[in-house]
Amino acid sequence: MREPAIEVNGLRKVYGDTVAVDGLDLTVARGEIFALLGPNGAGKTTTVEILEGYRRRDGGDVTVLGVDPAVVHSRGARTDVSARRWRERVGIVLQGTGEFDELTVGEVVNHFARFYPDPDDPASVIDRVGLGAKAKARTHTLSGGQKRRLDVALGIIGRPELLFLDEPTTGFDPEARREFWALIRDLAGGGTTIVLTTHYLEEAETLADRVGVIAAGRLIAVDSPRQLGNRDSALATVSWRTGEGVWEHEQSATPTVLVAELAERFGGEVPGLTVTRPTLEDIYLTMIGAA
Repeated sequence: MREPAIEVNGLRKVYGDTVAVDGLDLTVARGEIFALLGPNGAGKTTTVEILEGYRRRDGGDVTVLGVDPAVVHSRGARTDVSARRWRERVGIVLQGTGEFDELTVGEVVNHFARFYPDPDDPASVIDRVGLGAKAKARTHTLSGGQKRRLDVALGIIGRPELLFLDEPTTGFDPEARREFWALIRDLAGGGTTIVLTTHYLEEAETLADRVGVIAAGRLIAVDSPRQLGNRDSALATVSWRTGEGVWEHEQSATPTVLVAELAERFGGEVPGLTVTRPTLEDIYLTMIGAA
């Protein structure tokens, strides 16, 4: 694995009698897109907020870009130069950054750019998130999806080394979601490490180098989307329609062989033939149900 951007060992967070995060271990490599999946209440948000430094942990060790985020965000470090430098290296896209009703998109992005020593070009960032035509529009006139794009623009204006994305495409239509995926790939291609939380399994499968499934505060599996839960070696389901119009299904470890046998049986084309393997959603739901 490449040099780690994030290292977590034995992370624990407790609220009263509720254990929100229970001994979680995680490593995210620099330049990786890592998706954290899990149902509501599983501990995703708490884990990410600890990594960002906005929530205190009750146990375990955490380093983010080589620094303990709890130290960076402690009261005594708020004016520390090294702490400020660390915060400049981390971009965060929350589920809602804030409201700037009377400012234009361009004014908001230009304002945030002044917080960083080497910001990206505001006009370029606005174009990259698909708001070029809205640069002079006041933010209260934007749709929900357009406001989400503005949130993303504010998260990347500082050229972060590490970017946290919390449900980034909520409110996006399918076309806008795919345009955003292209932006994320572009950022990752430039070396940005990305930690993504999402409820869209297709999004995780499309973007992530690896996914982690969290349930009841524990990380129960980490792997590539293709290999998670031995998905790549799972039995395939072959379906076809008989001459009488009845659907038949058979699971097989060698679906190509079965399809060849069916083709011979039918003398060529097999009516209604489909070959499917478990989707990432199938595997994920099985894991969550078991947990």
